Amino acid sequence: MYELLGSRIKALRNAKEFTQAEVADQIGVSRQKYARIERGINRITFDTLSKIANALDVTVGDITKVLDETPVAAYRAGEESGSSKKIFDMLDLFYANKHMYARLQHRDAL
Repeated sequence: MYELLGSRIKALRNAKEFTQAEVADQIGVSRQKYARIERGINRITFDTLSKIANALDVTVGDITKVLDETPVAAYRAGEESGSSKKIFDMLDLFYANKHMYARLQHRDAL
């Protein structure tokens, strides 16, 4: 997900002909941190996403629409492995949270 957002942000930045340093200065982060956002390494908070959208003179929806479009295109192209991995990652996270919640309930009951 973060890689998709990062590549979309990079495409929008390139369309505006801004450098990474220019956008980083506008949103108040280092160029290195901004570069990690574009590469999909760093997680993006809504606040940061809003600042990036403002700096690029686009809406948050213009950036995040890539999340709605890509899975359909990947499915039609027969690239199901990426989607399957995302589903398994979500299931792992769900079960990890479920087990943690159960442990907390058990601890509080004692």
